Amino acid sequence: MTWPRPVPVIGDRTSAAQRAADPSGWAFDPNTVAALHAVVDARRDVRRYRPDPVPPDLLRTVLGAGHRAPSVGHSQPWRFVVVTEQATRDRAAALADRERLRQAELLTPDRRARLLDLQLEGIREAPVGVVVACDRRAHATGVLGRATFPDADLWSCACAIQNIWLAARASGLGLGWVTLFQPTDLAQLLDLPEGVETLGWLCLGWPDERPPEPGLVRHGWSTRLSLDDVVLAERWPADGSPEAPVSHLAGPEPEAVVAARDSGDDLLAVPGSLGVLDRAVDRVLALPGAEPATGTLVVVAGDHPVATAHAVSAYPASVTADVLAATATGESLGAATAAQAGLAVRAHSAVSPDPQGDLVTADALTPAAVEALVAEGRELGRELARHGLVCLGEVGIGNTTVAAALTCALLGLDPERAVGLGAGADAAMLARKRAVVTTALARARAEHGAALGEPRTALAALGGPELAVLAGVTLGAAAEGVPVVLDGLVTSVSAVVAVRLEPAARTALVAGQRSRERAHAEVLTELGLEPLLDLRLRSGEGVGAALGAQLLLTALGARRTAGRVS
Repeated sequence: MTWPRPVPVIGDRTSAAQRAADPSGWAFDPNTVAALHAVVDARRDVRRYRPDPVPPDLLRTVLGAGHRAPSVGHSQPWRFVVVTEQATRDRAAALADRERLRQAELLTPDRRARLLDLQLEGIREAPVGVVVACDRRAHATGVLGRATFPDADLWSCACAIQNIWLAARASGLGLGWVTLFQPTDLAQLLDLPEGVETLGWLCLGWPDERPPEPGLVRHGWSTRLSLDDVVLAERWPADGSPEAPVSHLAGPEPEAVVAARDSGDDLLAVPGSLGVLDRAVDRVLALPGAEPATGTLVVVAGDHPVATAHAVSAYPASVTADVLAATATGESLGAATAAQAGLAVRAHSAVSPDPQGDLVTADALTPAAVEALVAEGRELGRELARHGLVCLGEVGIGNTTVAAALTCALLGLDPERAVGLGAGADAAMLARKRAVVTTALARARAEHGAALGEPRTALAALGGPELAVLAGVTLGAAAEGVPVVLDGLVTSVSAVVAVRLEPAARTALVAGQRSRERAHAEVLTELGLEPLLDLRLRSGEGVGAALGAQLLLTALGARRTAGRVS
């Protein structure tokens, strides 16, 4: 006698006999299977986004797909940090830009150019950022499956990312996975506790591109391997195949490719034709201010007791006033270069309201003087912004020593890496400058401790009047949505101060040049900026900013007037 099989009201209702009779019976219908493979095949790393918001219910649906991912020991270690605040996205974008430049320096020249050509603006453009974090605070031995593979929790989070990616693609959303971060920097940005690690930043939004193939394939970075190249039978072949992955640190040069610049799709030109200039144009056009057709070079002058007290300059302090006067009459090199670029010129003397120190024995400025000078610069920046882009120049005997000291404090550099020759110095003077900066740093750190990392404190301890005013000019112009074109080390480290005070100011910055000062490249990397020019200039006075501005204005004009395709 046989009895009817008890069928559970929950769980698996099938029997062994049913499963044996139809082993493939769990499959979906062919249309559903085809749709799944279509979504998998069409998944893309999207880099351009529309500003339209993502409906909250759709965002929840996509994140829900991530939450249904498999996880080791059903631990569900993922945490999805949803970021929509522009200020946080701007800070994250600055971190990614910085790492992009650092990684580019490790590559062969062709690979470096290709990396720098890649569009990485999604962090700013996408309306939603999702940081997938892995909560690893549970000990590995306490999670089934992690005692033998401790990183399986990270793999689980990667599965969640893939689920999110596929769900987003099926709904018409674009997703880009950005890992150009130092994990600790991204963790600090989001206040993640110890033991919670990030897997990068997901840009999520409506795509402003519909790439038919993966972006890195399109850019000639690599091609997809055939399935036969990655499927092995039973064990790893004894002859050592398949080949090791290609290292782009010293890999063979691939065929020439066209670097895509999606923002110029409608121009009668190859996207990315103007290279770094195209990126600068995109940065300028994204600002809320009016598109500039001209601008002003502002040359800010300041005196520094360190120059006379410690002999760190080849020129007398009186040269500062002479160059400033020549700037006012249009006869300095900076003013003459600005005139050739069609820029107006403003000469400005930055004078501390309080006595200044020599860095070695006393702080350069009082806190009150810093506040007053930065405020003075803000007002000047707002005024100049009404006339187009603002180009920064400076003159100040001894200020490369000051700028190097400030850079060391803000970026944690060793004086050996930061102190350069300056104008007209020799080996003996270079040694004195390094000694002065080393001593000044030691004094400032002893007096201020951890507070030296705060921009106002660092500016007071190791800065100078023109650096404070330049930081204020940057903030004032950026607040008006106007691009700020930097010159050499002094203006660039002033911009670092501005960005540390108000991170959103970074979006207005354009690096006119990279000078010969040793710390300048480090400062530009900190700002995440590529210079328009690299001419080994030593002139100061805004010459590099004026030259860069001339290129930028030319490129803006070309973008306006070039033929377009329908």
